[in-house]
Amino acid sequence: MSKRPTTRKSPARRPQTRKRPTQKGRVRKKQPGFLERSIASLPISEATLRRIMTWAIVLFVGAVALAIGAWFGVPQKAGVAVAEGVGRAGFRVQQIEITGLKRMDRMSVYAQALDQQSRAMPLVDLDVVRQRLTAYSWIADASVSRRLPDTLAIHITEREPAAVWQNNRQLMLVDPSGELLEPVAREKMPDLPLLIGEGANSEEMARRRLMEAAPALNPMVRAWSWIGNRRWDLLFDSGERLQLPEGEAAAATALAKFARLDATQRLLGKGYVGFDMRDPEKLVIRRQGGAEESRATGLATRSDI
Repeated sequence: MSKRPTTRKSPARRPQTRKRPTQKGRVRKKQPGFLERSIASLPISEATLRRIMTWAIVLFVGAVALAIGAWFGVPQKAGVAVAEGVGRAGFRVQQIEITGLKRMDRMSVYAQALDQQSRAMPLVDLDVVRQRLTAYSWIADASVSRRLPDTLAIHITEREPAAVWQNNRQLMLVDPSGELLEPVAREKMPDLPLLIGEGANSEEMARRRLMEAAPALNPMVRAWSWIGNRRWDLLFDSGERLQLPEGEAAAATALAKFARLDATQRLLGKGYVGFDMRDPEKLVIRRQGGAEESRATGLATRSDI
């Protein structure tokens, strides 16, 4: 028998799948988020921003460590050690910025600000620095703050000199409240009102109010003498003395009346010795040799006995 020829089966063809063409150049770029856009809009470089964030983290960790130490009763030395570590990381007083200083010695402010057991920023006691500064007579107030990483900012509010007070032959600058500022030499006296007598420095504000009653006389007054801790005498450049009554209101009334009389009758600069207005009803004019004249009534001229 003849054998049938064997037929080979061809392998089944797999259906060809079409490859999708790759779209080159169409890869979507990730859009920056809100945080990235906000950071990019800041007027500082990225390196500076990273440095600020690093120091902020250091401070935060230091503050947390101090808080935990205080909560669990860790000895104070541990907290100081943490603060010193923060100082070694760069938060240490290296600069002092002072504003508002006009008359006081700048080196005195530096000395008080730097008188610290440690210069590490967390250990600088701002309240103590302020108390030391306000102890100076020239300083009315002071504010002290930290400006990280290494600057201590101090703003000084100085007292303003308002007058020169003469007491027991010593001259002192005083402010409007009568606070003593510093001694002044007679040859270096500033162009300020001269107050004479015990307690006259405390009456500076009252003196100012009194002068408002007769501002035209102010340039002619050489000194104000506080008599018996109760009333004023005015000493004029032309040599006369004006005695005012007690009480602020009565003194203001008398001074205003004297200013009007001087404007119409020219009392100052005529060689009179002085004027007495302690009696509200009359003006007594004292002449050379002891004679007196009462201008209130236009009568009585007599001599002292």
